[in-house]
Amino acid sequence: MNILFTGGGTGGHLVIALSLAEAARERGHRVMFIGSTSGQDRQWFGESTLFEQTHFLDTTGVVNKKGFGKLGALWKILKAVITSRGIIHEFQADAVVSVGGFSAAPASLASLLSKVPLYIHEQNAVTGKLNRLLRPYAQGFYSSYEEGENHCDYPVNGRYFQNARQRNEVKTIIFLGGSQGAKFVNDLALEIAPWLNEKGIHILHQCGIKEEERVKAAYAELFIDAEVYGFTTQIASLIERSDFAVSRSGASTLWELCAAGVPAFYIPFPHAAADHQYHNARYIIEHNAGWCERQGEGIADKLKAAIMSDIASKSKVLSTLILPHGAAHIIEKIEEKSKYL
Repeated sequence: MNILFTGGGTGGHLVIALSLAEAARERGHRVMFIGSTSGQDRQWFGESTLFEQTHFLDTTGVVNKKGFGKLGALWKILKAVITSRGIIHEFQADAVVSVGGFSAAPASLASLLSKVPLYIHEQNAVTGKLNRLLRPYAQGFYSSYEEGENHCDYPVNGRYFQNARQRNEVKTIIFLGGSQGAKFVNDLALEIAPWLNEKGIHILHQCGIKEEERVKAAYAELFIDAEVYGFTTQIASLIERSDFAVSRSGASTLWELCAAGVPAFYIPFPHAAADHQYHNARYIIEHNAGWCERQGEGIADKLKAAIMSDIASKSKVLSTLILPHGAAHIIEKIEEKSKYL
């Protein structure tokens, strides 16, 4: 099959495109990518050798635009749809796979106009606006939060499963604020750091590049030997070393922690679209496999209580919520659907 992947804007979407495209290549399919000049698409795939071709079209998001800005964004999408139709035809695509985000709009719409089957992966518990709009026209819709034929295991890198283990006590804690860092999470880490130090708990802290200097200086003033990272590509190895996490609840991080068996205290980003980070975390809470608290005063005491609680039971449950090879199984489903189209 010739499979065209589209979508992105943020790392959360793009890591799904990467996982699915790798699985497709491993199964012998040709793969191509269409993204946007905006967002992180080019950073991720501009020099990629995974795809036969990559195309980055001049598009921007529509939702947050007003007036002429919204009209301008829609005009760019319209032009990109026309370009995408040409690319789909030239590639002789058998399927278009959208991972969501504004980058996905042109190629997804072009697939419908070209009568090429569209498949959608939704990474969050709350379906994004574009995916919600296109879902009725898609041949397949895959989500880790839904049951039945739409359910899929989240496409997590196999390394998280290979080194998974049950956590029984907290010897090392990791603070994760996302790729850009999160000041609230950073401040919470610094507030609770003396208590963690007294308990002999080692601190790993991914704080974001903009906050790195401040956070390192603060730990130095506290005479605490924390490992601080502004940005790192070694998150997998840091998570392997951790027994407990304090994190935002973006989908990829949430499922990586789940696959590794690391119990987490989630603090959803309060301004996430449709409050999707809260609903992502609620899925874990409903299975009694973690904690979720809105950011605000008094959260430090709740975090301390969680750290001192029975984390073993939650770590054990996490391993039942996700299975490995999620990306390969989604590609298998697309292959199976394609046989009957």
